[in-house]
Order: sequence, then structure tokens, then C-alpha cells
Amino acid sequence: MLLTFLKGMGTGGGLIIAIGAQNAFVLSQGVRKNHYILIPLICAVCDAILVTIGVAGFGTFIASSRVLSQMAGIGGAVFLFCYGIGSFRSAFKGERLDAVQKGETSLKAAVLTTLAVTLLNPHVYIDTILLLGSIASQFQDPGHLFFGAGAATASFIWFFTLSLGSSLLAPLFKKELSWRILDSLVGVIMWTVAISVFQGSMRV
Repeated sequence: MLLTFLKGMGTGGGLIIAIGAQNAFVLSQGVRKNHYILIPLICAVCDAILVTIGVAGFGTFIASSRVLSQMAGIGGAVFLFCYGIGSFRSAFKGERLDAVQKGETSLKAAVLTTLAVTLLNPHVYIDTILLLGSIASQFQDPGHLFFGAGAATASFIWFFTLSLGSSLLAPLFKKELSWRILDSLVGVIMWTVAISVFQGSMRV
């Protein structure tokens, strides 16, 4: 069962490590030291819940609903596009770490934005519910549970490592140019993912 658990960790880790909208948001907030414990916790818990749903065999339900898939895709693309605009505005304005920390985002705004970045992206459902769920089904009971537990563990390790590790970059972000680069990169990632999500929803 340990091998199955490790397979789940490896598969789950491989799916979430690729830089995307969610990871870019966690990274940028970690550098800002903005709710840098709560934000990765929300991301990891959401992943764990979705993996559990997938392992339980509910992935086919979402995949079978064309309307549900399109609504999620369009809504997610719009949100990511708007968030990207905000990132480009920040890049244009320019920031410094001390100024950013004084204007910390409210708890409510941080929670809502984290949930939106996590749950409005259809890719997260494909990765957790559909893909991990289908792979887990290949293991005999209770192997699929150990596989799912491994994938969920990988999410916790990754998001907290990304958020807490990014704080080590804080000295670098006392320079305005560093913020401009980071915010521009986040904006590009958000828009790229938004286009991908929208195109994918139109093909459903």
C-alpha cells in the first residue's frame, strides 16, 4: 500500500507542480506575505476534497454534462482574464515590498479570491476528479484510497512549500522592478490559462 500511496503522490505532484493560475496566485501572495498560511491551506483542502470525489467515482457526472462544463469554462475564463488585468495594472503602477505589506488584502478578499482561482478553473476538475479518479479506479479496494491519499498529500506539501518558500524571495522584492516582473508574469499566466479554458469550453 505504501507503493500505491507514493504513486498517488507522484501523479498528484506531477499534475499540480506545473505553473498555472492557482500556483501563480499562491506564489505572488506568498511573496507579499499575505495570508500565506491560509491561502495554501484552502488550495490543498479543495484539492483533497476534489480528489476524494474523483476517487469515489463521481468524475463521469461532470464530464457527461455539456452545459455544466461550458458554464464552468466561460465563468473561469472571465475571472482569470479580469484577474490578469489587475496584475498588469499592478505591474504598470509598480510596488515595493514594504508598501505592499502595509496594504494587505482583507481576509474575506483573500479567501474569496483563492476559492475563485481554485474552483473556477475547469482544469482542476479534469486533473483531480477525472484524471486522478480514473487512475485510482485501477487499484483494487482499498488501494484507490491510498492512491487518493497520496495525491492529496502531494497537494499539501506543494502549496505550503510554494507559499512559505516564496517568502525567502522577500529581499528581492524590495525592488520595484522585481514586482513589475512578477505581476507581469502572473498576468501573462492568467491570460494564457483563460484563453486555454475558454477554447476548451467551446470544444465541449
